[in-house]
Amino acid sequence: MISGSGGRKDGGTEFTAESLGSVLREACATAQLVPDGAELLRLGSNAVYRLSTSPIIVRVARDLDVREEMERAVKVARWLEEEELPATRVPAGVSQPLVVGGRVVTFWESVQEQEEYATVGELADLLRRLHWLEEPESLRLPYFDPFAKLSASLRQMNGVPEDDRTFLEERTANLHKDYDRLDFVLPFGMIHGDASIGNVLRHRDGHAVLIDLDGFALAPREWDLIQTAMFYDRYGWHTKTEYAEFVHRYGFDLMNWPGYETLADLRELMMVAWLGHQVGASERSAAEFARRLRSLRTGEGRDAWGPF
Repeated sequence: MISGSGGRKDGGTEFTAESLGSVLREACATAQLVPDGAELLRLGSNAVYRLSTSPIIVRVARDLDVREEMERAVKVARWLEEEELPATRVPAGVSQPLVVGGRVVTFWESVQEQEEYATVGELADLLRRLHWLEEPESLRLPYFDPFAKLSASLRQMNGVPEDDRTFLEERTANLHKDYDRLDFVLPFGMIHGDASIGNVLRHRDGHAVLIDLDGFALAPREWDLIQTAMFYDRYGWHTKTEYAEFVHRYGFDLMNWPGYETLADLRELMMVAWLGHQVGASERSAAEFARRLRSLRTGEGRDAWGPF
């Protein structure tokens, strides 16, 4: 259900905590929720609020273009609940997404009062279960096109020097050729699309749940394994023991697949391009973007990358 005002594509205002107050209040009023005392958890591509009066998370997206994705994410959440797969749930009786003040707003049940990540072993269990499921046609999942996503990301970068942009575009073109030659070995089907330790949280009752469902798509299943492998192999964000547990519980070691390096290079480039959106808004983001770009140019220094 779409309600509220459409407004300009960018909402007509800056995407700040101050400007989003009226959006939060109107959206909560439509959903018959109380926004008083809401806590702003994150402000990036989305603003994420935790309501103090009910166990609900409110997600406000910057860009109207994600409306279709969020409609699909809500459908995915309801279907996963029917399948009893542990994932973030949407509150019953709330028609969504809403469009308020040119922003796309969705409501999600809070997993717990404090963010606590689950383990990579539990992530492996959830992915294995997810990959066994056959999605209904009613979800209308898109085919995952990493280069369409990457090209859009490169176009949206602001404040990035032209020579850096040219380097990233040339690297994209070269990887496209390598990607087209890959021989995927896992079954093609439904993926989470952004499967990493950052998207599996500990529920207040103890079990692990998948969050951020708007990337669900149809693709080679290798895409859901690449981040855990490269977070261990390239950046040292997971230990050898943690990665071994992930492989044991999922049942496949992506690093033994000949296409691993190409897929890791591509996923890494997507991470760098995403960070390029934020160089003008955050000194920390600009410094990390420069660090990562140097790594891509030289092939060194990946162990100094910081998680974002």
